[in-house]
Amino acid sequence: MTSILDESVINVKGVGVETETALKEMGLATIHDLLDHIPYRYEDYRLKDLSEVKHEERVTVQGKVHSEPSLMYFGKKKSRLTTRILVDRYLISAVFFNQPYHKTKLTLGTEVTLTGKWDQHRQTITVSEMKVGEIERQQELKPLYHTKGEITTKALQRYIANAFSQYEHEIIDYFPQSLRDRYKLFSKRETLRLLHFPNNFEDVKQARRRMVYEEFLLFQLKMQALRKYERENSAGQAHEYDEKLLDAFINGLPFSLTDAQKRVVCEITTDLKSPYRMNRLLQGDVGSGKTVVAAIALYASYLSGFQGALMVPTEILAEQHTDSLKKLLEPFGVKVALLTSSVKGKQRKLLLGELAEGTIHLLIGTHALIQEEVNFLRLGLVITDEQHRFGVEQRRVLREKGEAPDVLFMTATPIPRTLAITAFGEMDVSVINELPAGRKQIETYWVKHSMLERVIGFIEKELKKGRQAYVICPLIEESEHLDVQNAIDVHSMLTHTFSTNYQVGLMHGRLPADEKDQVMRAFSANEVQILVSTTVVEVGVNVPNATIMVIYDAERFGLSQLHQLRGRVGRGAEQSYCILLADPKSETGKERMRIMTETNDGFELSEKDLELRGPGDFFGRKQSGLPEFKVADMVHDYRALEVARQDAVQLIQSKAFWEVDEYRLLREMVEASGALDGEKLD
Repeated sequence: MTSILDESVINVKGVGVETETALKEMGLATIHDLLDHIPYRYEDYRLKDLSEVKHEERVTVQGKVHSEPSLMYFGKKKSRLTTRILVDRYLISAVFFNQPYHKTKLTLGTEVTLTGKWDQHRQTITVSEMKVGEIERQQELKPLYHTKGEITTKALQRYIANAFSQYEHEIIDYFPQSLRDRYKLFSKRETLRLLHFPNNFEDVKQARRRMVYEEFLLFQLKMQALRKYERENSAGQAHEYDEKLLDAFINGLPFSLTDAQKRVVCEITTDLKSPYRMNRLLQGDVGSGKTVVAAIALYASYLSGFQGALMVPTEILAEQHTDSLKKLLEPFGVKVALLTSSVKGKQRKLLLGELAEGTIHLLIGTHALIQEEVNFLRLGLVITDEQHRFGVEQRRVLREKGEAPDVLFMTATPIPRTLAITAFGEMDVSVINELPAGRKQIETYWVKHSMLERVIGFIEKELKKGRQAYVICPLIEESEHLDVQNAIDVHSMLTHTFSTNYQVGLMHGRLPADEKDQVMRAFSANEVQILVSTTVVEVGVNVPNATIMVIYDAERFGLSQLHQLRGRVGRGAEQSYCILLADPKSETGKERMRIMTETNDGFELSEKDLELRGPGDFFGRKQSGLPEFKVADMVHDYRALEVARQDAVQLIQSKAFWEVDEYRLLREMVEASGALDGEKLD
């Protein structure tokens, strides 16, 4: 699919060797790169009626100079030039800072066009740009581009204009006409022309609509093609089991499954029975019952004669899962074992021997599971809990411990649908969006730091009932740069307050792993009543006796993280509370606090979090598979994302896409991405 557009930018009129180097440093190496360098926004130069202009809005006005200009100097080189301008029926003031050279141009009666910030209260425009003389037609929109180094916006616009006039006939549209007709989309050539040289905002809107759909459709086609490849080229192991025995296990549980759990179990068992390998993401809010679903899947695998593996991020979580799964599975003949770095010597050797012989049916552990000497006899199901905490490579190594085992990823981090279908487009996604009946909602309160004494009094009241409390801080030690509470200071203050009656523990990320485990075990055993910690307790701690979660400087956390922290309480029969200590200065910070007090729904919170923070930082780190789109925005353009995904699914599954010439160029784009070779798309 090579074309003239793949040639160097040096072929564009006006681009010399030095400019070529500077453009390459901006990532614009080819003519195609230059034409595809879309403006990030547009300056609006439309003339507006001042009655419609908002306070501090940028505006362009035309009028006549109505008073002699006044020029004042202050400081060394600073100046202030003022005059009165008659704009239609309004007499306004115009202020020019550090532009004394305009004084001679501002003669009485002169027609001027001014652009600047409008002060509605003072009826004043602070001028950034001025043109003198009567202007018949003003360019309404001025594109703004990201630039770097020597390249100015003006020069870049010139190079793009030259590239367009030289090569526009080479721009190929790989969208079939039927697709363009269906959504009334511009051609690729017209889209680029209107994005770079728009006549009005409607042009930009329609051209952007084409680009958004194009970016989403291409990405989703690649993801769906990868999914098709994975499915067709990774023959799994069909699980064959006695459904009556599985039903007996489910009916024997000490509680009834929710409708959401039943739906998800059905999706997973259908995958297990199929000859294709399962590649499924299970999302479930804190306390929604993912572990039980995992237990059912593992028992189905056991009934089929396979072994199971469950990998979790921390030792204490591995121990908790082992305890709960032993209670559920061992009465039905499933032998469950735990493998962590703490299992050593003879005990480890014996365990590995039994695993290789197949007498251990389910192995639970941390990343210790992926060590070389860990060998399964017949691994059929791999489950990874809090999957985003493991690297792609770690998950791959565990998968390769068996012959194409089925794979289930679990997460208690509710992922917004827009992110799930983009970041995990090649996976099937199951969602448990319902909490078990009778579970008490955690009461959440937002209080200012000035109410700390009352909060401490409330903690003491709960401790007297025999309960426990978490206190979360954003920093470990005092920082000169951030005025936020730190764990060491808070631990010292609470120890001083409660030392005679209660034990106060301290935990943070810099503690060695064994010390962290020691502190957590002491808290789990109620030997420590108050645990002061950083966010290391966000995942994998289950202490049903803890009923209070206090979060210092809560405005510094994202909504999803606050929700994860809140989920550490509310795990027992008693009413639990989450107290957000915060004095947010920004509107976003205040909005977060309000949202947290209004809902306990993790999925609703995750959508709000995505709106407030954007997709880039949602997982707390850069994730592979989360693409950077040039124009499209996953949050604001989510409807287009949904449409593009549905279209991509239909196209990839259709015979026409792979055979009809109309789709040839689009097909070649997918083939060039490597999706049909099973390469992971980043």
